[in-house]
Amino acid sequence: MATIFQEHQAAFDKQAAYFTAQRESFSLKERKALLKSIAKWVTSHTADIQAAIYADFRKPAPEVDLTEVKPITDEIDHTISHLNEWAAKESVGASLATFGTQAWMEYQPKGVCLIIAPWNFPFMLAIKPLVSALAAGCTAVVKPSEMTPNTAALISKMCSELFDDGRVVVFEGGVEVSQSLLELPWHHIFFTGSPQVGKIVMQAAAKNLTDVTLELGGVNPVIVDSSADLNDAVTKLTWGDFMNAGQSCMSPNVIYVHKDLYSLFLSKIDETISKMYGSNTDEIAESGNIACVVNEKHLARLRKLIDESVDAGASIMRGGEIIEEHNFLAPTVLRDVPPSAPVNTEEVFGPVMCVAKYENLDDLLAQINARPRPLAVYVFSKKQAIIDKVLSSTVSGTACINDTTLPFIHPNLPFGGVNTSGIGRSHGKAGFLAFSNQRSVVKQRRGITTTKLIYPPYKKQTKQTIDLVVKYL
Repeated sequence: MATIFQEHQAAFDKQAAYFTAQRESFSLKERKALLKSIAKWVTSHTADIQAAIYADFRKPAPEVDLTEVKPITDEIDHTISHLNEWAAKESVGASLATFGTQAWMEYQPKGVCLIIAPWNFPFMLAIKPLVSALAAGCTAVVKPSEMTPNTAALISKMCSELFDDGRVVVFEGGVEVSQSLLELPWHHIFFTGSPQVGKIVMQAAAKNLTDVTLELGGVNPVIVDSSADLNDAVTKLTWGDFMNAGQSCMSPNVIYVHKDLYSLFLSKIDETISKMYGSNTDEIAESGNIACVVNEKHLARLRKLIDESVDAGASIMRGGEIIEEHNFLAPTVLRDVPPSAPVNTEEVFGPVMCVAKYENLDDLLAQINARPRPLAVYVFSKKQAIIDKVLSSTVSGTACINDTTLPFIHPNLPFGGVNTSGIGRSHGKAGFLAFSNQRSVVKQRRGITTTKLIYPPYKKQTKQTIDLVVKYL
């Protein structure tokens, strides 16, 4: 009986042979046809996707449509519309030193790729990078998260129906499956998950000098300036914090509100949560407007995070109630969060809004910059000088002014983090490039060329030519 690694090795070998055999014949037309088949399947199986994700963590169907289905169909439409342009050779001009040559850049598929998906958007974050891999001409092994088994099974079903396993194959299972897959010499690894696991993936990739795209996360700070439109900010932040029950790499982590708005901000947050989700735990749990925490382990982590933050000096303004049967945590607001609270250094990743007061922007920016670089920085302000200061004083993968989350869904922006929050970019053209080798090509003419003038032997005339090259070219 084959071991799990032997099974994975056989799949890798099959895809490597398939890639070699199909590389030249896998036309852009055929790539687009595969992408269209995904879009058709997703559209016709939307109810199945909704049901699988609801079974995994009771995510509301409208949120599934908006955050799991539509991003995939939008990505496919955008990719099909631009693929010819992205894949085209790009001519470049010659310098004096390369006078007489022709030069261009061309885009080759990297080859056999591994996609490791997370649990928080379990369908979308598995299929979206697959769209990029297929658009680039690659083969792919997809490893869905074991924490969302119903969605993982659906992804496996979809891929088995649509693809030859030489092109795409899915392996379900736990950590042991990921560990086995990471032993193989992939041509590219695309991982979405936590920084802690991202380090493990990068270490494994280094053994084979495999390049990686790491879509991670981080402690995303929000700054609400004294000039902010408070009603607008509160509405957007409530949605941004509790969409997908806060289980998003783009969720706000700590919201820093200027002291002049602080009390009013808190009262409006309380009102807005009641308006969007309900006024008490039972009403919210039965409303169908908010997802549950994915499992018992993460629920226990969030409970511990809340308790430790309260011990550090924060207080629970509302929420905190738990329905353990469904791993449900009521939308929770922690107010007066001190710098020593663990939510300042640990990604919350749950339905917990953390609010702190600030007075001096320079001091706050210094505090933010003392921490690892985040995936997102959010600023709410009417003052361009404040916005410019926040943007110029911070480093993050993305930034958003007067809203949250939008950089993820913008089709023409590359998406990704920096350092701890991620390596590489995805979505749209950036996703195509992530799975492509950008090859530089130079075509030299035959016969007399400028470079022949500097070949040995280094006689007087040759030396004079080299002197001129060094000095002027």
